[in-house]
Amino acid sequence: MSDGTADASDVPAVIDPAASTAPASGHGGGSGNITKLAMGAVGVVFGDIGTSPIYAFRETFVGPHPLAIDELHILGVVSLIFWSMTLVVSVQYVGVLMRADNKGQGGSLALVALISGVIRKRHYGGLVVLLGVFATSLFYGDSMITPAVSVLSAVEGLTVVQSDMAPFVLPIALVLLVGLFVIQKSGTAKVGALFAPVMVTYFIVLAVLGIYHLVQMPEVLKALNPWFAVQFFLTDKMLGFLALGSVVLAVTGAEALYSDMGHFGRGPLRLSWFGFVMPCLLINYFGQAAMILRLDDAQAAVAMENPFFNLAPESLRLPLVILASGAAFIASQAVISGAFSITHQAMQLGFIPRLSTRHTSEHEVGQIYIPFVNWALMTGVIVLVLVFQNSSNLASAYGIAVTGAMLIDTCLMAVLLIALWKWKLWLAVPVIVTFFVVDGAYFAANATKVPDGGWFPLLIGGVAFTLLTTWNKGRRLMRDRMTEAALPLNVFAKSAHGSAARVPGTAIFMASTNMGVPSALLHNIKHNKVLHERVVVLTVEVQDGPYVEPAERFSVVELGQGFYRMTLRYGFMEETDIPAALAHAPMCGGPFEMMKTSFFLSRQTLVPSEKPGMMIWREKLFAWMMRNAASAMEFFRLPTNRVVELGSQLEI
Repeated sequence: MSDGTADASDVPAVIDPAASTAPASGHGGGSGNITKLAMGAVGVVFGDIGTSPIYAFRETFVGPHPLAIDELHILGVVSLIFWSMTLVVSVQYVGVLMRADNKGQGGSLALVALISGVIRKRHYGGLVVLLGVFATSLFYGDSMITPAVSVLSAVEGLTVVQSDMAPFVLPIALVLLVGLFVIQKSGTAKVGALFAPVMVTYFIVLAVLGIYHLVQMPEVLKALNPWFAVQFFLTDKMLGFLALGSVVLAVTGAEALYSDMGHFGRGPLRLSWFGFVMPCLLINYFGQAAMILRLDDAQAAVAMENPFFNLAPESLRLPLVILASGAAFIASQAVISGAFSITHQAMQLGFIPRLSTRHTSEHEVGQIYIPFVNWALMTGVIVLVLVFQNSSNLASAYGIAVTGAMLIDTCLMAVLLIALWKWKLWLAVPVIVTFFVVDGAYFAANATKVPDGGWFPLLIGGVAFTLLTTWNKGRRLMRDRMTEAALPLNVFAKSAHGSAARVPGTAIFMASTNMGVPSALLHNIKHNKVLHERVVVLTVEVQDGPYVEPAERFSVVELGQGFYRMTLRYGFMEETDIPAALAHAPMCGGPFEMMKTSFFLSRQTLVPSEKPGMMIWREKLFAWMMRNAASAMEFFRLPTNRVVELGSQLEI
């Protein structure tokens, strides 16, 4: 928390001793509740991976490295898809990583926060944190590509219905995408009520279409044998390796299962994945393979241009396009909401400057809207669609960010298994090596896409990583400089008591740390020469746990002479509403009445230093980020007519 308008997220990372290191049990105990949550998860969590059948199988054959459309390659590819989904999604994410919850929350940042208390003092502790931040940065590139490729590939189904619709694909996709971002400010509660029925219908249709073709050629199920994937590699070594860059499109969205664990719980997510989503997806992929194998060479070549929509009879293709477009819309919505959520976490953990955040639901704390992130993502999505023009070109850019995040999650998983869970090496090493080989192969195959568009998510990730690390280091340098000149508050309280007039009311001075006197308090007594009857120095600490128990929310130290030091603790998933918290604060001289309380903030202005703490260009970038940070009043939800700002200069 900041003692000025610079930022509220400059809180030193504080390890919450209550942060859970044991697996979460999920939400609710009743089977009915779990089933309801599982259905809700189908609508919110599985949209990204659920829309992959629209383009993943196709891209393996007609993408940048086309394959021969024959039995060897078709069975080899569908076998790769099955085993990729089994190893990466089912085993790595659903089986292992979902056990690593931080008080029920998942995702790269939550995982870093969970293990940071154990590894922070080790020589690789800083590297682990940077890896987590980089995985978060890559997510922003993924947040732009997912809406673009999902919506565009769904709308391209119109060309299967009627070939002369091709000129209208791009405009229709752009209208849908712009509309998607425009509605974000209204919140997702009402739209979200429609998500589950649409996605459940969509997955059922996937399964029905797949079964229709499977019963006509059940022999394709022999591809469940991994030997067909091995045979594919033995026959076409380099093409088999390059094909992994497209096969991985079938598992994009796996990280969302882990990131959204806090919304639904581990049990419901596992139930919906193993009991519904995974079977529907695999049936559809095998159905696409069965359909292509039943056609002659000429027909197969035509059908492979869009095998997903060719699964349906001609009379049902238009309804399928509409349903797939709705599913793509929902998948995009989930990714955008995820970008809001991860930005909020990064703000609370001190990696992003304070941004204007609106809560779109009175009941659900997690439903937020961040205008800057929304419009930045929309701009990136529009640029992507206009530059790449079609989903096949976009698929070349897709995957590098996803596989990069997967590889980083594997690195974090290795630290988790050995340092936190303390698995025996004979058990941990084979597991870690297996996933390093699998995720490393996917990342290496996607690295070949960099010249064809993979540079875009890497560029976005690099920019985001630079911004996040610059902000974090700049705030740390500012705290260090302020701590160097800090005057102990108890000494100040005794000396100031007799040197200033006392006036009625309460003054709350925001401080970034628990040490010293905030600069706003020093400037106030220097220039105004008055002190309120009650002076509270308030520090907000954001814990490494997602939530803080009410009993641990406050700590108050009475310093005498009407001075108090209060610490207010929040989890990184919680909203920092100071007036609401003060209404329940323990007594420190009486209850807080907002109309008799003034909040004093300090705005720091950076000035050049003879010995800069970081490179000049980063100092300038940090200063720019400070100037453009959102108002502290809005972030802390302070009453605007009760806030006083006092400026100061600072060298870093």
